[in-house]
Amino acid sequence: MKFTRLSLLILIYLYVVPAQGQNVYGLKDCISIGLERNFSILIAKNDETIAKNNYTPGNAGFLPKIDLIGNSSGTVNNSKLNNTDGTKSVSNGVFNTITYGSAELGLTIFSGFKAVTTYKKLGELNQLGQLNTQLTVENLISDIVSGYYGYILQVQLMNNLKYALILSRERLRIDQDRYLLGSGSKLEVLQSRVYVNSDSSNLSRQNEVVRSAQIRLNQMMAVENLGNEFASKDTTIDVNPGLIYEKLLEETITNNTNLQIASKNKTISDYDYKLVLSRSYPYLNFLGGYGYTYNTFDQSINKNQIIGGVNYGLTLGLNLFDGNNQRRNIHNSVIDRESKDLRYREVEQGVKADLLTIYSAYSNNLRLISLEEQNFQTARENLDIALERYKLGSLSGIDLREVQKSLLDARERLISAHYQTKLAEVSLQLISGKIMEYYK
Repeated sequence: MKFTRLSLLILIYLYVVPAQGQNVYGLKDCISIGLERNFSILIAKNDETIAKNNYTPGNAGFLPKIDLIGNSSGTVNNSKLNNTDGTKSVSNGVFNTITYGSAELGLTIFSGFKAVTTYKKLGELNQLGQLNTQLTVENLISDIVSGYYGYILQVQLMNNLKYALILSRERLRIDQDRYLLGSGSKLEVLQSRVYVNSDSSNLSRQNEVVRSAQIRLNQMMAVENLGNEFASKDTTIDVNPGLIYEKLLEETITNNTNLQIASKNKTISDYDYKLVLSRSYPYLNFLGGYGYTYNTFDQSINKNQIIGGVNYGLTLGLNLFDGNNQRRNIHNSVIDRESKDLRYREVEQGVKADLLTIYSAYSNNLRLISLEEQNFQTARENLDIALERYKLGSLSGIDLREVQKSLLDARERLISAHYQTKLAEVSLQLISGKIMEYYK
């Protein structure tokens, strides 16, 4: 059979057809499974729920406190009374009881705006919990997208090695035909067999790499069977060449989750400062309730006594001196606010630096793709010519191997350039708060 480039491509496509019954995942499938099952996501959602549960008026101190109290006690006494006239009075086993019950209500009427500030702080903590969950989700999606295309990368590299093996087998066939016809040497056949064995070994090692990429992606998706074998719907790595730095910078300042978290921490620090200041204000508390007391007497002119009634009161207070602790707390709170502001500026600067660095790599990789595509086309034409010359005996085996290696290296560089560009694209989408677009 005449060996053509078309037959090579047909053989390659036959190699990449998924096995019957094998799971086929698209990118959205992987993300959906990961968001549902990943342990980090579940933990982050639990933390978010706790912050949401804490965001209540009662936890802030707006609502009164009501206690029901009950108590029952008794005494058994022996007494001896010596009178001035010399007589004595002895009582043994005198049993008295006291039964008490009350309902008490306590309410802070004013505490230097502490309740209002606390409630606002709890609201910010609730939003911070949501942002932390969002950050975990974004990081997971970024990891899954990178892992998904990393798996495709390894499959493409494996197909590249399969292509190399096909070429080596074709060369071995040509050398064997020549040897049988008497126009070739046994040495050429043996050398070609060595190349076939070498390419087969490389392909075997690449199979292990592909398997490892599968397992890592299964781990990110938190599937029960980490050894689950699957194929990807996508067979190529498509990149988005239309990302613009100025637009990305604007979106990053507005949408970057790390920046939003740093901003929330600044706001929470402001509320902490106000809470410390609230201790400098006077406080007014109300206490009211109803009490019921039942006493019994063993030896008395009264058999029992019942007391019931309402009690209430207002407490007004102001701390005048606490060992300068309030002054110290205010000073420390001012320092903490300054630190949170510096932290925000640090995060902002780091985000901008990462954006600029990643975008530079993204732009450079786009240029590399264009260059490597040209190199690949040239190398493929060279191989077609070299194969024809080798069949005619006008090209040595070593030269053919070099041409073959040049083609495989060019294709590998092209694949790698696509993957590196994709990684940069994913990082840019993550840093600008647009990573969820991969899930739309």
